[in-house]
Amino acid sequence: MPHKKRIRWPRMGAMVGVLWLAGAAQAAETPASTNPPSAEPLQGARVLDRAELIREVLERNPGLAAAREAWRAAQARPEQTTALEDPMLRYEVAPLSLFSRETHFGQSLELSQRLPFPGKRALAGEVAKAEAEAARGDFEAARQRLALMASMLYDDLYVVHRGLAVNGHHEEVLREMRRSAEAQYVAGRASQQDSLQAEVELGMLERDRLMLEAQRDMLVARLNGMLHRAPHLPLPPPPEKLDVSAEPPPPVESLADEAVKQRPELAGLRARVGGGDAAVKLARRESYPDVMVMGSYNSMWMETPHRFMAGVAVELPVFRGKRRAMVGEAEAMLQRMKHEEAQLVDDIRVEVAQARARVVEALKAVALYRDRLVPAANDQVAAARVGFESGRNDFQVVLNAEKNQRGVELRFEEALADVQRRRAELQRAGGKFP
Repeated sequence: MPHKKRIRWPRMGAMVGVLWLAGAAQAAETPASTNPPSAEPLQGARVLDRAELIREVLERNPGLAAAREAWRAAQARPEQTTALEDPMLRYEVAPLSLFSRETHFGQSLELSQRLPFPGKRALAGEVAKAEAEAARGDFEAARQRLALMASMLYDDLYVVHRGLAVNGHHEEVLREMRRSAEAQYVAGRASQQDSLQAEVELGMLERDRLMLEAQRDMLVARLNGMLHRAPHLPLPPPPEKLDVSAEPPPPVESLADEAVKQRPELAGLRARVGGGDAAVKLARRESYPDVMVMGSYNSMWMETPHRFMAGVAVELPVFRGKRRAMVGEAEAMLQRMKHEEAQLVDDIRVEVAQARARVVEALKAVALYRDRLVPAANDQVAAARVGFESGRNDFQVVLNAEKNQRGVELRFEEALADVQRRRAELQRAGGKFP
């Protein structure tokens, strides 16, 4: 029988092992996602509490959760930048040797590892850590902005609810005044026009009530959106009265100094400045060569000592222009961030000074309404009604006095809310939560 050509295959174990190393990918661990709490917020509360509202918003808001995940992602980068590159394994075969009886099976195996110049990985890690710290500052700043927004909406909702209460009270007053005008008309001491004027004012109050109810529904929808709830769901009503402290704020110098220490945006920018300094050092170190070490086995060498090889490859940084440009770019970015830091410090001090001035103005406005305007408006209405009943003035004077009283009461509630708004802005300017 003729001799059958025998095909010599490589060892099955070696082939399978190499193919597995070449094609396998390590699965990355997925961090557990942060799901919003399932419990209904503010459940069972009779009155909407500001601190509880802010706490729930910070816990449930999806936009803030996204900022938190961005911070977590930045925290994972330093470990990536300081790690060595994965080693490279290369396997080659001489395919024609598989079918040849005159030659041995030819194969080669090479393992190599790239080694950056000492210090490069550490500097890259410093840059990544600075970005992670800056991301933390961005997250904290987002939390403070969201808390301020929730606090401001709380005050807006308070004003609307108090507006509805004042509106309802003056509606009853106007009905009583209309009855008084009708009684005066029957007695012959007033005209029918007086009761018609009262009816017009009642219609205007009805229009104001519809506007206030629409504003209330819009504010509830916005707060529900911040709470990650359906817009139409109800919220507890705000308190009947705001607890407004008359204590003046501390001096502006101490507030500004504290703000410079506390503001998360400034802390994040200072972290970026530190990262920029490390980036400059890293750009300068790019002029130093990286090294690659390797070892190989090649079965096609006839002599066994020649089949095993060890070697090193060194990068030759001969093109200096690119590296000089990298250093120049890094230095310019660092100087830009330093200037931005100085500008942000100035902006924070100005913001604190302006916020404090607004708090002082709001406190004076509350005192003015409480001590002078509200009592004067009440006295004006009382005098106008007595004058109308005694025939000394007409009904229009009573209506004007009542309208003025209603406006003063509404502006007084707005002034109370303004104190809370301005204090919240001052706290935010100082790097604190409302």
